[in-house]
Amino acid sequence: MEKTCSLLVHFDKTTPAIANEIKEALEGNDVSAKIDAMKKAVMLLLNGESLPQLFIAIVRYVLPSEDHTVQKLLLLYLEIIDKIDAKGRVLPEMILICQNLRNNLIHPNEYIRGVTLRFLCRISEVEIIEPLVTSIMANLEHRHPYVRRNAILAVMSIYKLEHGDQLLVDAPETIEKFLLTEQDQSAKRNAFLMLFNCAQDRAINYMLTNVDKVQDWGGPMQMVVLELIRKVCRTNKTGKYIKIIISLLDAPSAAVVYESAGTLISLSSARTAIIAAANTYCQLLVSQSDYNFKLILLDRLDELKSSHRDIMIERIMDVLRALSSANLDIKKKTLDIVLELITPRNVGEVVVTLKKEVIKTQGGELEKNGEYRQMLIQAIHSCAIKFPEVASTVVHLLMDFLGDNNVASAMDVSVFLREIIETNPKLRVSIITRLLDTFYQIRAARVCSCALWIIGEYCLSLSEVESGIANIKQCLGELPFFTVSETEEAADSSKKTQQATAITVSSRRPTILADGTYATQSAASETAFSAPAVVKGSLAMGNLRSLLLTGDFFLGAVISCTLAKLILRLEEVQPSKIEVNKAASNTLLVMVAMLQLGQSSVFPHPIDNDSYDRIVLCMRMLCSTGEDVRKIWLKSCRESFVKMLSDKQLHETEEINAKAQVSCTQPDDLIDFYHLKSRKGMSQLELEDEVQDDLKRATGQFVKDTDDANKLNRIIQLTGFSDPVYAEAYVTVHHYDIVLDVTVINRTKETLQNLCLELATMGDLKLVERPQNYTLAPESRKQIKANIKVSSTETGVIFGNIVYETSNVFERTVIVLNDIHIDIMDYISPAVCSDAAFRAMWAEFEWENKVAINTAITNEKEFLDHIIESTNMRCLTPQSALEGECGYMAANLYAKSVFGEDALVNISMEKQADGKLNGYIRIRSKTQGIALSLGDKITLKQKGGK
Repeated sequence: MEKTCSLLVHFDKTTPAIANEIKEALEGNDVSAKIDAMKKAVMLLLNGESLPQLFIAIVRYVLPSEDHTVQKLLLLYLEIIDKIDAKGRVLPEMILICQNLRNNLIHPNEYIRGVTLRFLCRISEVEIIEPLVTSIMANLEHRHPYVRRNAILAVMSIYKLEHGDQLLVDAPETIEKFLLTEQDQSAKRNAFLMLFNCAQDRAINYMLTNVDKVQDWGGPMQMVVLELIRKVCRTNKTGKYIKIIISLLDAPSAAVVYESAGTLISLSSARTAIIAAANTYCQLLVSQSDYNFKLILLDRLDELKSSHRDIMIERIMDVLRALSSANLDIKKKTLDIVLELITPRNVGEVVVTLKKEVIKTQGGELEKNGEYRQMLIQAIHSCAIKFPEVASTVVHLLMDFLGDNNVASAMDVSVFLREIIETNPKLRVSIITRLLDTFYQIRAARVCSCALWIIGEYCLSLSEVESGIANIKQCLGELPFFTVSETEEAADSSKKTQQATAITVSSRRPTILADGTYATQSAASETAFSAPAVVKGSLAMGNLRSLLLTGDFFLGAVISCTLAKLILRLEEVQPSKIEVNKAASNTLLVMVAMLQLGQSSVFPHPIDNDSYDRIVLCMRMLCSTGEDVRKIWLKSCRESFVKMLSDKQLHETEEINAKAQVSCTQPDDLIDFYHLKSRKGMSQLELEDEVQDDLKRATGQFVKDTDDANKLNRIIQLTGFSDPVYAEAYVTVHHYDIVLDVTVINRTKETLQNLCLELATMGDLKLVERPQNYTLAPESRKQIKANIKVSSTETGVIFGNIVYETSNVFERTVIVLNDIHIDIMDYISPAVCSDAAFRAMWAEFEWENKVAINTAITNEKEFLDHIIESTNMRCLTPQSALEGECGYMAANLYAKSVFGEDALVNISMEKQADGKLNGYIRIRSKTQGIALSLGDKITLKQKGGK
């Protein structure tokens, strides 16, 4: 059995551990040196050192000291040292300290008395306590409350000892009389706590006698009252206790009010009680300023939402008041709770509140307004999807944020519009009209791409199509996008004849001026490119033109596709072929200008092949349009989007059903038989443990538990079978802790002395404590536990050796242990995130590990399933996108570690002519450790079959 620890002090291993120096300092007259020596002695004892030679010196030179610090350190020393021998009897030298403790208990200084009484609370040896009982009881009448309240705690700890009730036979009666006359709140609290633990009937009688005064008691004593009620009501539920709890809901202490609400929920399932507790939590949520307290309250409200959803629905507006907090975590948690409580009856009020919050973010007073606005937009998006009738009230407000400086929130608005315009046909005309009016305000390429797709798909009438084409051309500006001046051509042909004009250009690569136009760098600063004229009272150029001139040719391909769709639809709605041909010709000119811009020398990098091919495809399609091509462009694209929305809705429905199933009681859940054990007066935690053990015994799980079965598969052999000492370890990983349960067996006929398990770590692992030295009898075994802390998701290594001595050999023998590799799979678990969040993290994370695919598996789907199983990740790519046989596959995987780190994986592969898979697996993370560790795991596992 490991020793119980009542004292924990930080120990610096660099402190000199020389007993003689400590002894000399204790024998001197310098008080500061004595203090330092006592501190060193205490720390060394806590670290497992044995200093028997110091005891006599401390008794002679430290006990008589009058210094308060020395006396306090003396009591810490006496608390740590062993007071009993191997047979369980008190050591004879402990009698030497009893007289000193008695003197302290009658000392004129109240501090000396108080710390001594606190020390006696942690002494369990009756032989030491017995001579001091009279002095302890006398301190109950001391004039100072500090002494009285510590004396009560000492009486309680003594009474709870094995034979303590014989030492203090009348202690409960004495404390009850003390409670009636005491005025100090802390002392009254301790006295009531003593009755609660040692004489529960007296405590209940006192509480019921003074039931009208409970509200006037101090907060600490009210907390004990609540604890007493919780314990009593487990065995004898009655309404009078519930009345006391309800009265404490109006207590001045927030801690008491919080505990009262929690107690009320645990003891009563009546609707009135749950309503009172929910109202209390909501009031505390608004009145308290501490962020941690608010998060805890939101957790409690979230629990109430699961068990009493109808009651929480009525308080949804009270929960929304927490949005006034400046902390983003509180805002996010509040929105998460509210979104699950929305019904057709309250959705209007919720959306109005969210709209007001969105408008507040435009003021700019708060920090991180962009993030908060993004959260609000996502919440409104969710409301509008679930309840389409409110979409019309928010869609026009949100469209004002398409040009927001925060690209993420603007992108969320565009995705919201894309989904609403498909699911709400009645709003299509108004959304398209407003989108065309505000399109010029959009400044982000991704938002422009999404808006262009909406324009290309949902501009159906003649006026909408013509307005869409005109709007895009206006934002592109005049053609061409650049022209080469005659001056530059002349300069190229006559480089040797430069005199006064000096038009030599040292670099033909242009620079972008402040207005967005291009100019070549030269000594004479002569302009080589002309730009369109500046429109009076407006920006120099449209948003699409400025983005194209930054080299964003992917946007150019999107513009081309949108114009091509609009021309195809114009052919259907425009009766005049002349107008159609004219519009198609102008569109072809735009595409040609984009290709010229992409292939010119004004950019360090020319247009990419994908964008080039896409633009050329659009040009060919406009020149010769077939019915099959028209169907693909005008119908198939929309059908794919509708299928994507249906898959998304199906996935959300499955998640909701999965959560609902988890919240239901399962057939193999443990049954709480606490009614059958009510006479024991056990707490709920004790009851649950007892019932769990009973059921395990009944089902035989103590023998054939799943964990025990898995334990056999996770044993790591540390030494060889031929070594004199055999050792094996079972590694348990639980979040931030690693516990090594090492079994050491002495396989020799000799006694091994000072056997020590020396461990060291590599990586983000830290050994918590130094293992002790042991003595192993011949052919005996010893269980040694070692605790290791983990700080990040990285594959760590634990290595070390076993050192021991024998009576025959004076040298220490060292046995090197096998290394223990900590698996990263113990730290990560599958998680879910949106596609937008995945792309954002992929662009943000700087660490990437690229692993080439090298496997004997020939089927793409089979290989993907094998990687998912091996890495414990979740596939974000929907199954509908992975169906079919096309010879290639791309999928995204995601997981989250227990430390909050994100792990992103992208698998891109294709099947070669010989049937083998080729491609790469890319891992990205914010930290290097998880990227490297996950890459090593994939490299190790990808070759094997399922």
